[in-house]
Amino acid sequence: MGFVQRVVVNGIAIWLATVLLAGITVVGGATTLERLGVLAVVALVFGLVNAVVKPVVKLVAFPLYILTLGLFTLVVNALMLMLTAWVTELTTWGLRVDGFGNAVVGALIISVVGVVLGLVVRRPDRHRD
Repeated sequence: MGFVQRVVVNGIAIWLATVLLAGITVVGGATTLERLGVLAVVALVFGLVNAVVKPVVKLVAFPLYILTLGLFTLVVNALMLMLTAWVTELTTWGLRVDGFGNAVVGALIISVVGVVLGLVVRRPDRHRD
């Protein structure tokens, strides 16, 4: 899946998390089109955080992944969501996350929706003869 597709999938997943959780909101934009733009920028920041910061955190936290049998992934995903919120809080628009518990549940929702939508938009493999 290409980077643009991942940003769109992340945008839809973040939007769904904001609909399902009261503790996660996207702030900014007066009209629907402006809100979509803010959501797209938040999804782009989230994609960049996951592309740049997450591999470093996964490398450093590798023993915790082993010790918790992979459950530490939820904590790392929540921290990436909170980092995205922190970066966008430097402006008047962006993502707001109220607390670590909301970040964990939001990260779980975003991960599940991202996997499902990723399977839907994935290009089928070309068969080789």
